[in-house]
Amino acid sequence: MKTFGFAGWSGSGKTTLIEKLIPLLVKRGLRVSLIKHAHHSFDVDVPGKDSYRHRHAGAAEVLVTSSRRWVLMNELRGGKEPTFEEQVKHLSPCDLLIVEGFKFAAIPKLEVYRAQTGEGLLHPKDPHIVAIATDTRLETKLPQLDLNDHQGIAAFIIQHQKLA
Repeated sequence: MKTFGFAGWSGSGKTTLIEKLIPLLVKRGLRVSLIKHAHHSFDVDVPGKDSYRHRHAGAAEVLVTSSRRWVLMNELRGGKEPTFEEQVKHLSPCDLLIVEGFKFAAIPKLEVYRAQTGEGLLHPKDPHIVAIATDTRLETKLPQLDLNDHQGIAAFIIQHQKLA
């Protein structure tokens, strides 16, 4: 399983870019999965539904399944957050695992950069960033990709990860 990350400040467009890239990668015959790290409390469950009620009653794990999908919710209940490597073990095999977040994971990453965020560049401090997708010209030795050239970015990832 090849792993490729996306790093950038909030508002840089990581989620939107990934949303555009996934169909292009799938169209090329790749099985693509995604793992996203949220920096705050989040909930995928609906208040009032059975699974929500069971989880809030104290269940450590709740698995909800149907003929179309399944999801496993695990409550840490004050326990240590699993590492990136531990989380990856929960995923089924795929051709490409896209990672959003996990800035400190030692995986190849594309920095998504927009000057309008007002934040600095990440790549000078992250040796795992292999290219930058941006809407402006930057002074860097890393490959720069047009943030709006989704086909070009998909081709870069496929070439970099040796998926073709």
